[in-house]
Amino acid sequence: MSLRGTTADEYRYFASVMARGSSPLYERLALGVAGDAELIGMLDGLPPAKRQPNLLFAAARHVGGTPGGYAQFRDIALGHRDAVVATMLARRTQTNEPGRCAALYPALAALPQPLALLEVGASAGLCLLPDRYAYEYTCDNGTTVRAGAADGAPRLRCRVEGAPPAVGTDAVRVAWRAGIDLNPLDVTDEDDVRWLRTLVWPEQHDRLARLDAALEVARRDPPRVVAGDLNDRLDELVAEAGAEVRSGATLVVFHTAVLDYVPEPGRGAFVERVRRLDGHWLSQEMPGVFAQIDARLPGPPPEDTIAYVVSLDERPLAFSAMHGAWLRPLADYDPATDQH
Repeated sequence: MSLRGTTADEYRYFASVMARGSSPLYERLALGVAGDAELIGMLDGLPPAKRQPNLLFAAARHVGGTPGGYAQFRDIALGHRDAVVATMLARRTQTNEPGRCAALYPALAALPQPLALLEVGASAGLCLLPDRYAYEYTCDNGTTVRAGAADGAPRLRCRVEGAPPAVGTDAVRVAWRAGIDLNPLDVTDEDDVRWLRTLVWPEQHDRLARLDAALEVARRDPPRVVAGDLNDRLDELVAEAGAEVRSGATLVVFHTAVLDYVPEPGRGAFVERVRRLDGHWLSQEMPGVFAQIDARLPGPPPEDTIAYVVSLDERPLAFSAMHGAWLRPLADYDPATDQH
């Protein structure tokens, strides 16, 4: 069983909610899988965490290339079943979308600088580099706000539904950075990079170009991502950041679309652990991941699209797009006035 019922239910949900309007091919593939008894049987033979649509489709593309339709996809998935299943068991849906930094940047910029950044579920660490990207926020009032690194850096564009963000050039400075991941990806490893590129949905050419640009930046000075469980290694890395924190850096533990994959009691243990830290907790997750954050939302998430909740120290700041394309601030909240 999946979180949404049977495996077939999960694929129907993915088609109708996640893929619709974003990837016509993945919408067709998901609907096809939902009605395909042989493929559902293959998936149900895998651990529940390995039955995800994103993982299956990426594994099939990794093995046999991007299919033109369902028949070709089915030929790859079943004709190369052992290779596809082996890829699904060995790999994870480690989408490392640098565009999400556009939703995090205003909150990071409002904190005392410089920052000591610790990302859990960091994948290849591309979201550990918010200071190395340029940002362009197009606002409802017609203004455009530019922030971040100088020209020449990858430019992340974000539409803001509300007041312009109070950010500027080099508003975020990073004194220390590190990440944790169960299976870190190496930006200098050809096969890891090919997997990252395969995780980008087929029609999303802008995302692929953005990923390639971020990878180029990361290869110049690869971010450090250590292997392990976020709860097992969090205290160790916080201790490593201690020298910078004692010198005046602000510790920020953050994550994007990660804790939804951490089952209880691990998720609750993480919350209790991060609450005790001398620093800040920045989260970008789906509604429903943290009940205590959802309870502080002033209203429901947008109904017309999939939205994440950006929160700082359990206080919701904004709704955001999955990949950072838009940001909807919640009221006129200034994170700089609510530090603990």
